[in-house]
Amino acid sequence: MPTEPPGGGAIFDVDGTLLDTNYLHVAAWWEAFREAGHDIRSADIHRALGQDSAALVEAVLGHGDDAVIEAHSRYFGPYLGRLQPLPQAADLLRATAGRGAQVVLATSAKPDELELMLAALDAGDAISEVLSSGDVDHAKPEPDIIQAALDAVHADPARSVMVGDAVWDVEAANRAGIPCVGLLTGGVSEQELRDAGAAAVYRDAAELLAGLADSPLSRCDRRR
Repeated sequence: MPTEPPGGGAIFDVDGTLLDTNYLHVAAWWEAFREAGHDIRSADIHRALGQDSAALVEAVLGHGDDAVIEAHSRYFGPYLGRLQPLPQAADLLRATAGRGAQVVLATSAKPDELELMLAALDAGDAISEVLSSGDVDHAKPEPDIIQAALDAVHADPARSVMVGDAVWDVEAANRAGIPCVGLLTGGVSEQELRDAGAAAVYRDAAELLAGLADSPLSRCDRRR
């Protein structure tokens, strides 16, 4: 019997894309840098969000500092029980899965944060796989986590799409050979996302859901 061809993968970032966490991370990082003796602007932290912790610290300071990474976990910890999904984020995941795509979450979050993040999102019935920075050697903007996500669900790159809120998401997707849809919910401008190579930009998950059939995510649709 003929083998069914691989389906498409819809790969979603989490922080700032599905959960409203970016500015919570900025506050936690600001406190962490300050505790370690670094006088850092919040804007510089925000621009580095979306990378893993080591890469973020390197981008902000120009060198590593493990004390900052440890402190960030302590300052962000109190927020973990109060995380909020962005409007219609879970509905978007379910609608995407309902159209035949394999939904994968690919996040730079620490593995020990994932359980609470997934509980806040409350869309486990729509999610095929979840990958974090602990599953790959190099986090975004390297393409490792995107490639791992595609491999995890045996997705055809020609029928797959990334959805994220940061230029690092766009760059990682492009390096992996798939288009990226940008959302503005992380605080990055439409122009920055388009300059990085985003295939399309939407205000938020709700707007993407409303236009799902005509969006780049339609290439994941098994019914096409």
